[in-house]
Amino acid sequence: MEKYQKILVVIDPTVEDQKALKRAIHMAKLTNASVTAFLSIFDFSYEMTTMLSSEERESMRQTVIDDRAQWIKDILADIELGDININTQVVWHNRPFEAVIEKVIDDSYDMVIKGTHQHDKLKSVIFTPTDWHLLRKCPCPVLLVKDHSWPENGNIIAAINAGSDESEHQSLNDKITEEAIHIAGLIKSNVHLVNSFPGTPVNIAIEIPEFDASQYNDTMMQHHKDSMKVHAEKFCIPVENTYVNEGLPEDIIESLSTQLDAELVILGTIGRTGISAALIGNTAEHVIDRLNCDVLALKPQGYKSPLQ
Repeated sequence: MEKYQKILVVIDPTVEDQKALKRAIHMAKLTNASVTAFLSIFDFSYEMTTMLSSEERESMRQTVIDDRAQWIKDILADIELGDININTQVVWHNRPFEAVIEKVIDDSYDMVIKGTHQHDKLKSVIFTPTDWHLLRKCPCPVLLVKDHSWPENGNIIAAINAGSDESEHQSLNDKITEEAIHIAGLIKSNVHLVNSFPGTPVNIAIEIPEFDASQYNDTMMQHHKDSMKVHAEKFCIPVENTYVNEGLPEDIIESLSTQLDAELVILGTIGRTGISAALIGNTAEHVIDRLNCDVLALKPQGYKSPLQ
């Protein structure tokens, strides 16, 4: 059975062109999934209207909800849906990411699709706090949609950590690659694997004069290439579609994405939260910031959202 049976698409109330909704409909046509168009709204001024009774405030909130729900239905009326089943839901919630994740948990969605914001003057994508919270805390795959199309015979990049011996990383590598192969089959694209690794630590080279940085780099490169070869063979991916480079993941993945004009990058996020996220940041977030194509972020097997 197709794995994407229920898709939750986050509606953006600030724009008319709902690119995430269009991508969700595209996916649904390929997978026969049902789609829920979901919008979380909140206006603090309605909560501060102390002269009104709670019933009157509730009535005002419901009026706004009904208005937004009709707005979504008007948008859907202008889109060719075919046999796609789309439900709409508008909720009153002061934290949009929590509303989305609670909906995912309560109704067991297989994917969340959300659009990103383009900064017209800077020509770059601006990520909202909601985006980052979803990446870190949403238990199901999160697809962040940009403006890149999904042409047939395009390219999908699966970003893995092939050189790691940790079982969590190896399991996530498998999950990322399997997802890439699955989606490539749906949209008739080519799968490419990319792996980056850090160069010689500068402090070691300085503190230990006899340390051979060149040999260290060669050894690291060979280790990652060997690991990549084993991983690619496991999934029958040709060696010419594998890339191992020294450098930061955000540099390597951005460069390859541009080179291949990729339509989608799939990567893993360990869902780091709290102080460690603020201090270290997720590699996924550094990467996503710099890509001009869609990004699908996956969690490790067995991940539980802090909201569960």
